[in-house]
Amino acid sequence: MATAKKTKIHFFSHDIHTNLKNATNLKEFIESIFKKEMQKLASINYIFCSDKAVLEINKKYLNHDFYTDVITFDLSQNSKAISAEVYISVERIRDNARQLGLSVKSELHRVLFHAALHLCGYNDKTKKEKELMRKRENELLNRYFGQ
Repeated sequence: MATAKKTKIHFFSHDIHTNLKNATNLKEFIESIFKKEMQKLASINYIFCSDKAVLEINKKYLNHDFYTDVITFDLSQNSKAISAEVYISVERIRDNARQLGLSVKSELHRVLFHAALHLCGYNDKTKKEKELMRKRENELLNRYFGQ
């Protein structure tokens, strides 16, 4: 009897629906990011929310009073394995995709990978860090979508 592989990546919808295609493949791909970056992964909960829900989280926990597409909380108790919650505003993703002339699918995956990269130690505060982050996001998008 075959046993199902226990996934470390989980997707939840909080107050908004999102339609993720090939969720199993996507979970495996996100796990592969951590392997490639030589980071041990315990688990990540990706929670899809409305702008309103992410704004409330931003205000309450980060003292930021503005909309954002993603908030990542590293909940790791020690440095041995990464455990996190990632809150994603589906409305912000749709709006950003429209403004940038991209597909919602592409922008959503970019944000999923962006959060994983943050958890692997990438930052995006300086111009140089932003350039490296964007380069890695593009590499991951190309690898995932087979371009």
